[in-house]
Amino acid sequence: MRAITYSRFGGPDVLELTELPEPKVGPDSVLVRVHASSVNPVDWKVREGHLDPIMDSVFPVIPGWDVAGVVEQVGLDTPEFRVGDEVFGYVRKDVVGGTVAGGTFAELVAAPVRTLAHKPATWSFEQAAAVPLAGLTAYQTTHRAGVQHDHTVLIHAAAGGVGSFAVQIARSIGARIIGTASEDNHQYLRSLGAEAITYGEGIVERVRELAPEGVDVVLDYVGGDALDPVPDVLRDGGTVASITDARARDEFGGHYIWVRPDVADLTELARLGDAGELVPEIAEVFDLAEAAAAHRRSESGHVRGKIVVRM
Repeated sequence: MRAITYSRFGGPDVLELTELPEPKVGPDSVLVRVHASSVNPVDWKVREGHLDPIMDSVFPVIPGWDVAGVVEQVGLDTPEFRVGDEVFGYVRKDVVGGTVAGGTFAELVAAPVRTLAHKPATWSFEQAAAVPLAGLTAYQTTHRAGVQHDHTVLIHAAAGGVGSFAVQIARSIGARIIGTASEDNHQYLRSLGAEAITYGEGIVERVRELAPEGVDVVLDYVGGDALDPVPDVLRDGGTVASITDARARDEFGGHYIWVRPDVADLTELARLGDAGELVPEIAEVFDLAEAAAAHRRSESGHVRGKIVVRM
């Protein structure tokens, strides 16, 4: 099978298109013929070696954790799926790389059933591939923070891959959303049902102008100094959740979250998709051989929506 691999940590140039044997299918896994995957910032952070202190890497590494495709073979005990099922998932394992933990930038991937759900009929394979990691991150932070229908929620990087899903998920709950983004993305955020503001100097005043009593929840998907204004914008008893900054937990008593594969959560994202309440935004689509260019596009920052790689 064709796959993208790298045999050392480094920049996008370490990515190579190679031929590999088909993966073996364990008893609780299925073999997925991959139609599309997508790029997440964690992919190039892993590629550069930044996650090596917490996750073992075995070279060669096949990058990618998002997948959308069709079940081609089932394991010995996988009643959840049949050959021919269209699926999508967040195929993260505990080891990066090697023959037992191949990523999803490949024509075939052996995926544990705990990482997959049935693909919504309303999404293309490219749209479905854009959702798993970013969509689960948005869903799990939103629900861990306890967003409710009567809440006002401040979402940082609201036009990005995770943020745009969080806006839609919070809106499906009935919450009011204030989202930070560059002015170029304000109209997009309004189309999702959010009130858009710029980040940076003066953000406290801009938030307070829209929510004089403060917000109930802050969701941080950007890091840096995004949490600095929390004491000035969060109501007493409010909650903070971040995927980038442990201060959300350690300083503000909120949540610091690393997304987990979860079938029930994936299934709920699929339900929202079929109901028209969750629409993936695709920034650009690359072919598998263009994986290095896809990584470079992601590393450039300020991407609205998701970068997809199709087989």
